[in-house]
Amino acid sequence: MRVLVIGGGGREHAVVKKLAQSPKVASIYALPGNAGMKEAELVPGNPMDRGEVVGAAMRLRIDFAVVTPDDPLAAGLVDALEEAGIPCFGPDQKAAQIEASKVFAKGLMRRYGIPTARWEAFDDLAQAMAYAKQGLFPLVVKADGLAKGKGVIIVDTYDEAAAALQDMMARKAFGDSGSRVVIEEMLEGPEVSVLCFADGETVVPMVSAMDHKRALDGDRGLNTGGMGAVAPNPYYTGDVAERAMREIFLPTVRGMAQEGRPFKGCLFFGLMLTKDGPKVLEYNARLGDPETQAVLPLMESDLMDAMLAVRHGALKDEQVVFSSRHACCVVLCSGGYPGAFKAGFPIDAGGVDALYAGAAMKDGRLVTAGGRVMGVTALGDTLRDAVRSAYDLAEKVRFEGMHFRRDIGAKALLAEENRHG
Repeated sequence: MRVLVIGGGGREHAVVKKLAQSPKVASIYALPGNAGMKEAELVPGNPMDRGEVVGAAMRLRIDFAVVTPDDPLAAGLVDALEEAGIPCFGPDQKAAQIEASKVFAKGLMRRYGIPTARWEAFDDLAQAMAYAKQGLFPLVVKADGLAKGKGVIIVDTYDEAAAALQDMMARKAFGDSGSRVVIEEMLEGPEVSVLCFADGETVVPMVSAMDHKRALDGDRGLNTGGMGAVAPNPYYTGDVAERAMREIFLPTVRGMAQEGRPFKGCLFFGLMLTKDGPKVLEYNARLGDPETQAVLPLMESDLMDAMLAVRHGALKDEQVVFSSRHACCVVLCSGGYPGAFKAGFPIDAGGVDALYAGAAMKDGRLVTAGGRVMGVTALGDTLRDAVRSAYDLAEKVRFEGMHFRRDIGAKALLAEENRHG
């Protein structure tokens, strides 16, 4: 099969690398990809230009496409490819609404009794401000639409809430994404990411993960696209997994089908494990990043087979197998990220087989071309082994201004110790 992967980050490189192991896959193309993806042929193009992507797919005689980024999914890229006769892994536009609109997602949870934070939605600034005034702080203010992971603000006082609402709704800090907002209670407890294959009816969870969003050690600093991840997440026990399947995963997929929006692709559940049980923080209509960089290396069965089963509604008959080992991914970033940063510095990978997110070719050399440059992932028989090995790999890489968190996995290791007494 000739496979086209849409996107260009570390998540996409993890997908490319795993698909390259499948005997069913003859060649892989990435649009636009990045120069570090040695397993794929790069195809220039804009994932948001449906005509351009479909044209490239037809020209390359693509047999199957994998659409991973949120914006193209919300814009209906899967619909356009399928209409052109190219089968896809990824939800259509109607199903991608589960991530593209937080108001829709929250409404779905309310209609089908899926546990989440108490919430209300507003498209009127004055009404939102009045609601915040009577709120029990801390509260969370969320832009309704896609905002590159930045449209979520935790507020501890009414003044902070008012400032956040004015930024989103009046000043349009996130464009039209903030025209409507969700205000919800802040949930407390350990956070868990669970990526699931879903074919509109059957749900097959992958290994759970723990993401690290803040830029600095100790979960300080600005929010980022993700500084690293470990898998599995020690907080996600067998009992919690059973409850999540029963109360959250299946009701979500069945609810989407009932709404006439059957979800086929990867449905990402961001969960908070509260004292009252698991609750949904967010849905993503795609593979998460950097979680995918930790989870997919643990997959022992064929990713292409799983994606085909999802597309054909045959997931219940598919054997999806993950290793019982542990994985740790550490993301190596450009100096200044997530703020302003310089690019174009030569990368000395030190022989490390990394997952590239922001790399380009310049004068025959691989150079930095993004805030998150690469992820290094290591597996181990224990979490401690995986963490140690990932940091050993990180120390071998060199580029000007490189920085990374030194405590990826520390919280998970502490949880493991506490659990085993």
